[in-house]
Amino acid sequence: MSEHDPKEHTSFIKTPKQLIGVVVLAFVVPILLIAMLASIATRSVDPSAKVKSEEAITKRLKPVGQVVVEEGSDVPGQRSGKQIVDAVCSACHATGALNAPKIGDKTAWSKLIPEGHDELTQAAIKGIRQMPPRGGSPDLTDAEVARAVAFMANQAGANFKEPPVQAAAPAQVAAASGGVVPSAAAAPTAAASGTSSAPAGAEKGGAARGKAVFDQTCAVCHGAGIAGAPKAGDKEAWAPRLKQGIDTLHQSALHGKGAMPAKGGNTSLSDADVQAAVDYMVGLVK
Repeated sequence: MSEHDPKEHTSFIKTPKQLIGVVVLAFVVPILLIAMLASIATRSVDPSAKVKSEEAITKRLKPVGQVVVEEGSDVPGQRSGKQIVDAVCSACHATGALNAPKIGDKTAWSKLIPEGHDELTQAAIKGIRQMPPRGGSPDLTDAEVARAVAFMANQAGANFKEPPVQAAAPAQVAAASGGVVPSAAAAPTAAASGTSSAPAGAEKGGAARGKAVFDQTCAVCHGAGIAGAPKAGDKEAWAPRLKQGIDTLHQSALHGKGAMPAKGGNTSLSDADVQAAVDYMVGLVK
């Protein structure tokens, strides 16, 4: 008989502890391998891919045109405080003409700001001392006057809130873009685009052009004879000025004279606009 080595049939598990260890490893090792594979798989996927995909879909579905409501517009009633100030109020408030508190003059406005936004707005709407109602521009709405007052007062340290500019009705937008005479606030917009600041329709003729600019800017003082300005149509007041010649009158209007600021305070007007307005007023007294 051949002899057999007993070690050949002996298991490496000799104790209960070793058996338990083998059983535990049999479960733990596969689980760890599965977890590692899952981790590698998830790392290769961009977690933001779904978000980006949704954004791409939204972008593709985005309408070609959108209605954007910006602060201020050329539609009457929708103009911002700055637009109104640039086109109307600056005629006096930019230079301090007629004792108007200059924009940014904290000393002058410190006496007015304590009265409050509502009180100052009502004074501007009704007119006070030498300032005509609504600054001489009757087309301004109460809200636009309030915005202009807030804008000027805030430049001198106030903290007034401008009434919000509401979205214009489609009919208003269509009318504003359909060639009707726009508001005084259109002047800065036209100047920025390099076109004449006179309202639409003013190009039809010299008289129409001059009247449009007069109504927009000059009427503030010449409509009521404020600060010694000769009233439009007052032949007696214009007589001595007519003797100076039309060229002199043009130059005075362009560069300013006495209490009248250059270009009536509306520096966005072109020289041709100013001259047309002068010609219009001269035509009223000839």
